[in-house]
Amino acid sequence: MTDTRAPIVTVETSNAIGLVAINNPPVNAASQAVRAGLVAAMDQLSVDTSVKVIAMYGVGRTFIAGADIREFGKPPQEPWLPDVCNRIEAMEKPVISVLHGNALGGGLEVALATHARIALPGLTIGFPEVTLGILPGAGGTQRAPRLAGIAASLDLITTGNRIEAEASHEIGLIDVIADGDPRDLAIKFAEQVLSGELETRRTGELTVTEDPDAIATVAETLKRKQPNLFSPHKCVEAVAASILPLSEGLQKERSLFFECMESPQRAGLIHAFFAERAVSKIPEAKETPRTIENIGVIGGGTMGSGIATACLLAGFQVILAERDEAGVERGVSIISGNLDGAVKRGKVTADQRDTILSNALSTTTDYAAFSDADLVIEAVFEDMDVKKSVFKQLDAICKDGAVLATNTSYLDVNEIAASTSRPEDVIGLHFFSPAHVMKLLEVVVADKTAPDVVATGFALGKRLRKIAVRAGVCDGFIGNRILNTYKKAADYLMMDGASPEEVDRAMVNYGFAMGPFTVGDLSGQDIGWAARKRQAPMRAQQERYVAIPDRLCEQEMFGRKTGKGYYVYGEGSPTLNPEAVAIIEDERAKAGITPRNFSEDEITARIMTAIIKEAISILEDGIALRPIDIDAVYLFGYGFPRFRGGPMHTADAIGAAELVKRIETYVQEDAFFWRVPNLLAETAQRGGKFAELNG
Repeated sequence: MTDTRAPIVTVETSNAIGLVAINNPPVNAASQAVRAGLVAAMDQLSVDTSVKVIAMYGVGRTFIAGADIREFGKPPQEPWLPDVCNRIEAMEKPVISVLHGNALGGGLEVALATHARIALPGLTIGFPEVTLGILPGAGGTQRAPRLAGIAASLDLITTGNRIEAEASHEIGLIDVIADGDPRDLAIKFAEQVLSGELETRRTGELTVTEDPDAIATVAETLKRKQPNLFSPHKCVEAVAASILPLSEGLQKERSLFFECMESPQRAGLIHAFFAERAVSKIPEAKETPRTIENIGVIGGGTMGSGIATACLLAGFQVILAERDEAGVERGVSIISGNLDGAVKRGKVTADQRDTILSNALSTTTDYAAFSDADLVIEAVFEDMDVKKSVFKQLDAICKDGAVLATNTSYLDVNEIAASTSRPEDVIGLHFFSPAHVMKLLEVVVADKTAPDVVATGFALGKRLRKIAVRAGVCDGFIGNRILNTYKKAADYLMMDGASPEEVDRAMVNYGFAMGPFTVGDLSGQDIGWAARKRQAPMRAQQERYVAIPDRLCEQEMFGRKTGKGYYVYGEGSPTLNPEAVAIIEDERAKAGITPRNFSEDEITARIMTAIIKEAISILEDGIALRPIDIDAVYLFGYGFPRFRGGPMHTADAIGAAELVKRIETYVQEDAFFWRVPNLLAETAQRGGKFAELNG
């Protein structure tokens, strides 16, 4: 069979110019074929006596957007990227690069190895390696400081931030900004090299100006803000080595790169990277989504207004409904504030905000306004009777084929759907607050939800730039069902002797931004109280129940919004609430509990085991499609430490046998809560991993 594919790297010569074109669609990833092609091109042009200057550019929409993700986790293949970059820089003939679209990671490292860089307007550059638990390993930490200085390079390399062409030019990574076709510009600036108009030089021969203050400041900041992470600190070490001769600096960079590669954090961050992509692979992916342009949102509170904002920013026409004009005004005010925030963050311009408010948003107090809506999202009070009433009205008003969505966090979507004559059009779209910022969207599929409605939910998520995860129907779906177990485990630790501060500190040290008691105070202890009241009739008699949070709520200590919860809030840092401590001690005494001392490792082990066992039960019950879907929910909606990869990835890191051993120890204290899921027992027995179920 003849291979009809075009060469990935092509060479053409004309008038003393050698043109090297990279054509590896869709993003010209630095695959083995690209790397080999670049080396072959340099070999060919180095011996072509007619060629005096070489110009490199990308075909299609970008230069080199980064590494080839298809090679992640596989044995590296020669030529390695460091060797490619060194080969380009060592060329006796000047080599220039024309950059457009993206030059990220290895793509930027290739460009830095050339002898001059020309950028098209709109170019984005960056070193995203730190977000994957590694560092730029092909000279990026050594060549960037030679061009941009240590401080600017540290900012790029330790954060993974991306900057545009103008900023790249200002710090010295780009020599020229010019508009035009990449190939035409390659010829134009190659001619300028020949005429002496464009100066070229080898980056590695430049001297780095030492900046010990910048090194020390960034190192100290990272120790304070990212103490749990590994690769950012190694990035600092690598950049610090840029004051050495290039060969020595490259050697140090490579050594640190392999340290990062061997870190468990790299595996966790790579897993998180793939989780974003894996969750879109659903059984309904082959279905054609319904057309959605006009969206109704019911509820002008924080959640409803946040959903409306997200839809407006995505270009939809939105009708916001509230019970009265006061509610409408409140909702519009929240949306306006959200859009003002988007202007400050550079997401939209002030003119775009004004256009959205005047042309894309309308309001109503009458559901009849939804008669032509393609999708209506209900975001009212979390009460089944209220939601069913809303859906009965929508059923009578909305056109055939309109998608009816509920933003419920816990309630039975099947029961809500049954209140309509078209359950196939009903779906759960569980947004996370603030809805216009948070990336996660749980797409909750009821028993009778039509496949194309599921596809529509995922299409909406994509347009909203959210990570949509498919979930089945149960109390709390994936995320809140695990959260409920997490909170119970924390409450049990508190009852048995750990203070709220000790539990919170353990989880922060594990990598969470906040511990469970701080989170409860932030969101409002009354929210969990309402959920517990709703769940009370379903609670098993043998279930251990902790009344401490209820007693806080009975005294209106709801957290930050009332100034007191588990902590007291005022000026300065929050402190443990003595009234909460008194309640804790009283409840322990009532239960006849002698407080125990728990080490931080014991606290972490119990909470993580509880989270994992519930996650496994969710998988076992078919609520989640795959382990990686559960990881995505907790990574992008609940602040699970990204470098740990998610609960199921963590389960594999701990090992199924160890998890069984832990639960069998804990079960002696509480046989109802601590049960070994069948799937966990089976996995432990065969020595398997949950990642095997992600296929």
